[in-house]
Formats: sequence, C-alpha cells, structure tokens
Amino acid sequence: MRLGADHVRVRVPATSANLGPGFDAFGIALGLYDELEVRALASPGVTVEVTGEGAGEVPDDEQHLVVSSLRAALDHVGASQTGLHLVCHNRIPHGRGLGSSAGAVVAGIVAARGLIAEPEALSDDVAIDLAGRIEGHPDNAAPAVLGGATLAWLDDGRFRAVDLQVHDDLALLAVIPPTHLSTKAARGVLPATVPHADAAFQAGRAALLVEALGRRPELLLAATQDRLHQEYRRSVMPGSLALVDVLRAEGVAAVVSGAGPTVLVLARRDGEGTTDADGAVRSAFGGAMGGWQILPLPVDRTGATVQRVT
Repeated sequence: MRLGADHVRVRVPATSANLGPGFDAFGIALGLYDELEVRALASPGVTVEVTGEGAGEVPDDEQHLVVSSLRAALDHVGASQTGLHLVCHNRIPHGRGLGSSAGAVVAGIVAARGLIAEPEALSDDVAIDLAGRIEGHPDNAAPAVLGGATLAWLDDGRFRAVDLQVHDDLALLAVIPPTHLSTKAARGVLPATVPHADAAFQAGRAALLVEALGRRPELLLAATQDRLHQEYRRSVMPGSLALVDVLRAEGVAAVVSGAGPTVLVLARRDGEGTTDADGAVRSAFGGAMGGWQILPLPVDRTGATVQRVT
C-alpha cells in the first residue's frame, strides 16, 4: 500500500480505565488532549520534538511510542516505511492513570491512517485490536479511538470494543496527585486469584455500571464499588485510596483512574456550572491541596482525529 499524504495532524484524548468494577474492560474518554503533527520525509531517520508532558524525558528517536506504533500500523497494512518528523504538544499527564501511553499508541496508529492512501485499512476496529496488542489490554485504547464510554474484550485472540451510552448529566473530575506510578508497579501488587464471592460481586457491579452510566446516574455510587483491584493497590498509592475512602463515605462515586494514582470522580451536573461532588472534593483537602490538582473534564465523545495538511 502506498502513502497518500505526507503531513497530518492528530488529536487524541486522555482516558480513564476500569471505572471501579470494570477492570481491563471499561473506559471513558476525557476532554484533555495531546496534539501532534507528523511529516513523512524522503530521507531516512526520525526526529521528535516534545513540549509539555514528557518533554526531555520521553525518547526522541525510533523508541518514541508514537513512532513505534505508527511503524507497526504501516507494517500491518503493508505500507512502505519512511523517515519521520514528529512534533508533540502533550497535555495528558504521564504516569497518572490517564491513558498517556494508550494515547501515544492510538496517536501513532491514527497518524498512519491519515498517511496511507486507503485509510479504511486502519478502521476503528483494526485500530482497537492493534492498539490493544501493543498495550497488552484495550481498556484505554478503545475510548481513545471511539470516544465516550466503551466496553472492550478479547474475542478469539482479537481485541474488540463497543461504545456505551453516557448520560448527559455525567460530569467528571480528575483529582491528580503530584506523584507518578507506573502501570507495571500497580499491576505487580495484584493477586493471582481472588475469592469467588468477590468475583461474583464484581460481575454484578460491572453490569450495574452500564445502567448507571447510561440511564441512571443516581446509581453511580453503588455501581462503582470494586473488590478486584483497588484495595490490593493501597500499598502503592495510599494517598489516592485514602481520598477514595473519604469521598465515598460522603456519597461521592470516586474510583482510582486506571492504574492510578489519579482519582476519578463520576458526578452529576447541578445546572449551575458545578457538580454535586465539588464541595466534597474540596473539603476533603481541608484547604491544603499539597500539590494535588482538581481538573473538571467533559466526556470526549469523538475519540482520536486525524487531519491531512495540504
């Protein structure tokens, strides 16, 4: 397959995975974006410029996750490789459980979609499967591709996803700590097995979450209960789980965002530009934020986009 363009712009949203009981399955796209420009070059080699999150820290060569994912997507459709110049304006925090790595993977795949002459070869279904295989799980990749809330699963060796209804009143708050935590560290404390009663509880809450997200947000507190992963992670993110405890005791649907340590609050708009959880979140800190940031975020409903530049 040949290339059909040599310059594209990509926008990819932050995402939050799990949403409490939906471990490695549920995700939602957030209105916070990385923006990239990718140029295909006649000469070999790669140059990467990064501003914002990860500047001076992420690789600036073939090891950059956008570059390696773009190349994997070109290989997948049989397109020729090319030299690349990448300019990244990053806003998604790194190491905070907001899908920065999945965003980079999806950005590379979507950039390849924009570069090739037959973009349908990298359809949403293909992009989700390819991103899931690169990431190892599709919970962040699916909403990054599709937007909105998604449910993803592995079906006969292929990652698939469907979108879920999201109630118009749903409002999200990301409560972001100053500390980082790698996904590897967060997964490393999970047990190999869990009690049958906890698995049964989790299945019921995950099913309830679909109803709460789409039609009955008043059920979000019950629907976001978890017994599969969050408590096991308390040792590596004690501050985050302590905040979750405080907020849930106040009736706020708070969960660990993905692998953490960000806390995601699923709230409802109150009609005055605020949410029914704002007061509880701020009072939890007693006026001393200690480097934590409260970031109200809309639900992104479009997912990653690519535009050819002429």
